[in-house]
Amino acid sequence: RFLHSPLHRELYFKNLSKRKKQVMEKNGNNRKLRVCVATCNRADYSKLAPIMFGIKTEPEFFELDVVVLGSHLIDDYGNTYRMIEQDDFDINTRLHTIVRGEDEAAMVESVGLALVKLPDVLNRLKPDIMIVHGDRFDALALATSAALMNIRILHIEGGEVSGTIDDSIRHAITKLAHYHVCCTRSAEQHLISMCEDHDRILLAGCPSYDKLLSAKNKDYMSIIRMWLGDDVKSKDYIVALQHPVTTDIKHSIKMFELTLDALISFNKRTLVLFPNIDAGSKEMVRVMRKKGIEHHPNFRAVKHVPFDQFIQLVAHAGCMIGNSSCGVREVGAFGTPVINLGTRQIGRETGENVLHVRDADTQDKILQALHLQFGKQYPCSKIYGDGNAVPRILKFLKSIDLQEPLQKKFCFPPVKENISQDIDHILETLSALAVDLGGTNLRVAIVSMKGEIVKKYTQFNPKTYEERINLILQMCVEAAAEAVKLNCRILGVGISTGGRVNPREGIVLHSTKLIQEWNSVDLRTPLSDTLHLPVWVDNDGNCAALAERKFGQGKGLENFVTLITGTGIGGGIIHQHELIHGSSFCAAELGHLVVSLDGPDCSCGSHGCIEAYASGMALQREAKKLHDEDLLLVEGMSVPKDEAVGALHLIQAAKLGNAKAQSILRTAGTALGLGVVNILHTMNPSLVILSGVLASHYIHIVKDVIRQQALSSVQDVDVVVSDLVDPALLGAASMVLDYTTRRIY
Repeated sequence: RFLHSPLHRELYFKNLSKRKKQVMEKNGNNRKLRVCVATCNRADYSKLAPIMFGIKTEPEFFELDVVVLGSHLIDDYGNTYRMIEQDDFDINTRLHTIVRGEDEAAMVESVGLALVKLPDVLNRLKPDIMIVHGDRFDALALATSAALMNIRILHIEGGEVSGTIDDSIRHAITKLAHYHVCCTRSAEQHLISMCEDHDRILLAGCPSYDKLLSAKNKDYMSIIRMWLGDDVKSKDYIVALQHPVTTDIKHSIKMFELTLDALISFNKRTLVLFPNIDAGSKEMVRVMRKKGIEHHPNFRAVKHVPFDQFIQLVAHAGCMIGNSSCGVREVGAFGTPVINLGTRQIGRETGENVLHVRDADTQDKILQALHLQFGKQYPCSKIYGDGNAVPRILKFLKSIDLQEPLQKKFCFPPVKENISQDIDHILETLSALAVDLGGTNLRVAIVSMKGEIVKKYTQFNPKTYEERINLILQMCVEAAAEAVKLNCRILGVGISTGGRVNPREGIVLHSTKLIQEWNSVDLRTPLSDTLHLPVWVDNDGNCAALAERKFGQGKGLENFVTLITGTGIGGGIIHQHELIHGSSFCAAELGHLVVSLDGPDCSCGSHGCIEAYASGMALQREAKKLHDEDLLLVEGMSVPKDEAVGALHLIQAAKLGNAKAQSILRTAGTALGLGVVNILHTMNPSLVILSGVLASHYIHIVKDVIRQQALSSVQDVDVVVSDLVDPALLGAASMVLDYTTRRIY
């Protein structure tokens, strides 16, 4: 089914909403949904626990049965079933399903043993639906048993790609499952490509992120000291978690040995967690003991850390190293540096905090990676969730119609149009938060992937740093909260500001005189820490060029230049489809191209710059001079006493025939035109875009100057006026939308 037109979409979602309201009536108003959650190990419990807590808080809708099996019940792996009891969940059934041996045959025998034991349990519990997580061999046994016994299956984290045998198991569970909860848009697309019914796929995010993004523990130092010693400081230790790769056990054991050697040489306090129960884990433990890790003064080797405490340990670590999915998924929520070793997570989507060492075949490579990553702080990443997964999943569970046929339907190609929907079947819009810091106003907007400004907020820009940064945070928090109500999923924050900016670090190096107390300002860190979103920062001229590249007349062009004509004069250069920043982030300061050696003084300290002639400030200066000499106003004009004379009054006077005003505008346009000629001769772009409030008043003069002054080889280059209303906001948004979509798809 393809939903091409808006009308078809509207009808489609109305019908689905109507169906949802009828579900409770069909299932019986007093009929609780009996949900069986089966957990096999410490890792899957961290994802399932938030859902279990959510189910437990709504006893009027759900009845929860908990089944524990797998490595939860093995002493060597920490007897982690105890943390389930500590969370106050009643364990209905304990199943000992692990055949010891930690090799390939033992994994197969463990699956067989689980298949033998599970039918009795499921016959006794008779759940309406079983929730299964992930890609472990135990989970495959659970899904196989439930499918053959006609029990509906909800699979968490399907559609993802890692790079080992786990992929095959995960996709096998997908084919057995009736409903799917995925964490990323790529995973959703993979499920659709695997012919799963789009109506039964929920893009919710990872449930563990609901806990991660609300994890505020002021007493984290006591947790660090408990696990690593009293003398350890925050950001001055390492967390190591490495598992065997079942498709290449010998290499993964060798890589673990090299990792431990590198950690010993690096000489930092390190918390080493024992590997999981996969084939090869016994040999990895032998390597640990051979190297004396359990007795080494710099190491603490543990079988298990409670998830709440583990969160605090990785959040405040100087680095995490290994090949656990936790490193590439959950740790990104804190911006902690991660070193991902080998191929176990090769297909995972990752944030910029992850450094991959694919061929970790020497100690030196791993040691170099430690030197590169240790102690850094990256922007918080929300690739895998926004903290609202559990409410979406609970709504999804409530919408399941038990009267619908149990037999799965597969949607074979052609695949249905990609429609992003939440549980209420309303289109959820991928969006960015855009911030524009101008000389007068501070603006924040929610901008959609198509460049539509969904909602805009405007305040006066405060004069002090403290007031300004607090107002930015306040406006962004309010906009992010409003985005949820508007059904917009915020992918990140883009900031456009005047002055010289280091976009790599998110720092304003030097500001214009229009924005006070705005030098050496780190904008990325406070916003990222507050919103748990990635943050991009750039100069307003560069943002205008990015806006034209994504949404405007520069779309699809390889080389073009944007000139902003506003309070000042700025610009941006796109060369070979990429923005040019320059060696010291000073490229495209086009307003300070000198067009006259004896011209008027410029705010930069020089004179004869384009900005000294053609900016709004320059026109205001000339307008005031005329007004002071009573030469500005003509018939049909007036300036109220409480209103400052500005550039618009000069333009109005010129339109009404004031010869002196016309002469000033002609001089300003000529200066701008000479600057454009210099740009044409230097960059030879295929297009020049004039942007800003003054662009339309200059365009004809600029074209005349090009005809008179430019080389014949560049006279055919087109000069146009931008048709974008808010280029600074759109450019700020495009930094987010371009980067996140490039990474996700």
